This record gives sequence, C-alpha cells and structure tokens, in this order.
Amino acid sequence: MLPGMTTQAQRAAQSFTAHRNALTALLAEIPEESVAHTPWEGAMNFISLSDHLDVSAKGILAAIAGQSPSREVVPSQSLQEARMRLQDSGRQVAQALNELSDDDLVREIPAFGGRMMPLAQFAELLIMHEAHHKGQVWLMARQVGVKPPFFMQMG
Repeated sequence: MLPGMTTQAQRAAQSFTAHRNALTALLAEIPEESVAHTPWEGAMNFISLSDHLDVSAKGILAAIAGQSPSREVVPSQSLQEARMRLQDSGRQVAQALNELSDDDLVREIPAFGGRMMPLAQFAELLIMHEAHHKGQVWLMARQVGVKPPFFMQMG
C-alpha cells in the first residue's frame, strides 16, 4: 500500500468513529431530567439506547476474537455512565478495526444467532446499526429541546 493510503479496515474505523463521536457529543447535551424520555410506548430511552449500542460495539470485538457476540446488557445507572461506556467501546472498536488488514476483512466470523459472515460485512452492519439508532437519538433530542450537531464528527 502506498503511503497516505488507507485500508478498507481503516476507512471502516473512521466511519464508525465519526458516527460514535457525534453520538457521544449529542448525549453530553441531554439534560438529566430528560434521560427517561421515549418517543413512543415501549421504545428505548437515551440510556437504554446507549447501552444497546455499547453492547453492539462489544459484539464486533468478540467476533474479531472469534467468539460469539453477547447480547446481554448491563444497564448504566446514569447517562454519564452510558456515555463513558460508549466512548470506551468506541475507542476499542476503532483500534481493533485499524489493526485489521484487508485480508482479515474476508475472514468469516460468528455473527448474531450463530450465523457466519465476512468481518467486513459485520463491520458494515455495525456502522449501519449505529447510524440507525443514532437517528433515533437525534429525533429524541429534538423532542426534549436539544438541537443536535451535524450527524457525523469528521476529523
């Protein structure tokens, strides 16, 4: 690879990080009195959405290690705790993806439900999942009077 070129894995890490950083920046603006807000009955609130995305991020770390992803969620006790978890798992995922080669991305890994898929596909699924739920958080933030930042944090 030529100097200055990025690998497919590094591009995935950059995309994931751009979404995750925007999400944690917005969560820092959510007032504590609004953390239990849900847009409809039975929906996840700010904390449960954050915890859900944290578990999803840890799922790709497990898959990279050849383990089946866990879906078990240990609830955060505050939005601050949930945001810290997101920041931590975001750093871990970005580091893990940055360390992969493009050859690693074609390796089949265990995904949800025991299904096997190429690591590149699982990483793409993680990024799309992150963006999907991040959109929900953007809507919820507006509902509680917080104006979201740009949807990705570049650079």
